[in-house]
Amino acid sequence: MKTPASSSPFDPDIARVAHLLADAARQVILPYFRTSSLTADNKEEDGFDPVTEADRAAERAMRALLQTHRPDDAILGEEYGTQPGSSGLTWVLDPIDGTRGFISGTPTWGVLIAVSDDTGPIYGIIDQPYIGERFEGRPAGATLTGPLGTQALHTRAPRAVSAATVLTTFPEVGSDADRAGFHAVACKARLTRYGMDCYGYALLATGQVDLVIEAGLAPYDIQAPIAVVQAAGGVVTDWTGGPAHQGGRAVAAANADIHAQALAILQAY
Repeated sequence: MKTPASSSPFDPDIARVAHLLADAARQVILPYFRTSSLTADNKEEDGFDPVTEADRAAERAMRALLQTHRPDDAILGEEYGTQPGSSGLTWVLDPIDGTRGFISGTPTWGVLIAVSDDTGPIYGIIDQPYIGERFEGRPAGATLTGPLGTQALHTRAPRAVSAATVLTTFPEVGSDADRAGFHAVACKARLTRYGMDCYGYALLATGQVDLVIEAGLAPYDIQAPIAVVQAAGGVVTDWTGGPAHQGGRAVAAANADIHAQALAILQAY
């Protein structure tokens, strides 16, 4: 299981550039949000996976900054794919995680920025431009900068699943087996909430909830949340307890105790 800490010293230039990217994405995206002229294309033939010009423009803006400030690093982005690099680091970008929420006017979408080496994410940002909250995970810890200033983030203390709050994005979760696994945990929990997108992981890092359980994820959906949650003291793995940074099924937990409780249920699926 990967933690945000690395055996190599953390390069502060990574954080500097990441904040430049998040600032640029905010400036590009916000003029589109909650406007009557916003339109969305569908990326799926069977189903609905929307993408807007805000998604595309934000990723283009972030890629342009990386070309200037970190030209040797690779890039993996949701909208424009992979660009190779030579440094051993990859910037993993999701310009709007939660485009369904974005086009619905809800403020649970976010800009996801992660930096990964060959073992997974070493740094991450979850940025919510409309609320003005930025959640950052680095080896030294996690912080939230928002309307009330900057504060350190710490996940919740252990408790039983029966006292837990569990989040996911879609009630249907993924496949039939994914859905059954999630609901096996949710039916034991005190409270279950839906529709959170990446903001659910931010709430986990702030100590507001205990578990986020999802499936069908891409690497750009989960790598920034991994960095933020783990820097705040949480645990993120796949449903077998292995690495989750390549996507698929993920369980993010406030602590090792409730993570083990959730895994004991999920591993039957």
